[in-house]
Amino acid sequence: MNSILAVRLGAMGDILHALPAVASLKKSFPEKRIIWVVARKWIELLEGNPNIDELVPFDRQNIGALAKTWRRLRAIRPEIAIDFQGLIQSAVVGRSARPKLYIGLTKSLAREPLAAVFYTRHVKAKGPHRIERNLQLAAAAGATPLALESWLPPGQSEGELPAGPFILASPLAGWGSKQWPLSYYDELGKLLRAQGLELVANVPAEREREIENLPHVRLHSSSISGLIDATRRAVGIVGVDSGPMHLAAALGKPGVALFGPTDPVHNGPFRSRMTVLRAPDAQTTYKRRAESDDSMKKISAERVAEELLRSIAVSRP
Repeated sequence: MNSILAVRLGAMGDILHALPAVASLKKSFPEKRIIWVVARKWIELLEGNPNIDELVPFDRQNIGALAKTWRRLRAIRPEIAIDFQGLIQSAVVGRSARPKLYIGLTKSLAREPLAAVFYTRHVKAKGPHRIERNLQLAAAAGATPLALESWLPPGQSEGELPAGPFILASPLAGWGSKQWPLSYYDELGKLLRAQGLELVANVPAEREREIENLPHVRLHSSSISGLIDATRRAVGIVGVDSGPMHLAAALGKPGVALFGPTDPVHNGPFRSRMTVLRAPDAQTTYKRRAESDDSMKKISAERVAEELLRSIAVSRP
């Protein structure tokens, strides 16, 4: 019973948004074990975190591993469990640990309203950003004061990166509509090269073909650890609404975040040095389309280069 269970299975950006809340729990209750159940593919983000005493991997595709996770959760019986995800799946995962107190968002705020049926305490969180809402869930468990820190592992060097200063871009996102057109990165790379900066694009190995024909962009593929290392080493970042951009924001990197059909007030870089660019007439639709949203196409490479250079200059000591 001397433990607190955090439930946030994925994805990268959402896990990063829960880090301050979990840090707040550990600082407020140093005597309690903080246990986090997370999808196996994201464990690299959390390994070695001093605010987490145990990681419970969740893999619903592997029956044997899922059974092992179920047995571990049933044995925990935490004093408090907090569902930071708000899905039926995550709510069931937390309930399976048989917590004394189970905290989650109200039905009107949970991503899947039926998830709220499983909670014993409901929080009507205020404040638009996901980090703010997660902190209020931690506060409902008694955490005070609340922390804003996001501890991240150092990462590990993978692949070849430029010897000189470079800008790191992670051009791909879960939905095509959130992406900036790939051809624009080549224009941006050309503009940055004239300023003595190389543009590096980090993409999964299986999607290298999508950008390998851009002559002014250097390709870099890596694991999560390699992405963390490359982000730390870059002088600036160009990101879209995806996990790598939130990683850069958590690391305090300068740069530019490009937004279209998603709302930066809810999903943007939180209290960071990054500049948000969004077309004035962009509409918040959250529509998942294969092609870049029209509003993303209205953000020119020239504007991105200008704001990127300004952000880097302002951040220099």
